[in-house]
Amino acid sequence: MGKVRTSAVKVIAREILRDYDRYLSPDSFEHNKDILSKVVIVHSKRFRNQIAGYVTHQKKLQKFRDLSYED
Repeated sequence: MGKVRTSAVKVIAREILRDYDRYLSPDSFEHNKDILSKVVIVHSKRFRNQIAGYVTHQKKLQKFRDLSYED
C-alpha cells in the first residue's frame, strides 16, 4: 500500500509545483523543504514536511515521465 495524503496536501503541492517548478528539485527533500519554508506560511512542521515530500515525489515522477518520452 502507498502513503495516504490528504487533499489539502495535494492541492497546496500542485499550486506550488505550478508556480515554483523551476526552483524545486526531484532529488532533494531538504532543498524542497527550504524552498517551501520561504514560499508558503505553514504553521505545522509536520504539514510542511508532508507537502515537501509530496512535491519531491511528484518531481521524481515528472522527471521519469520526461525521460521515458525522449526515446
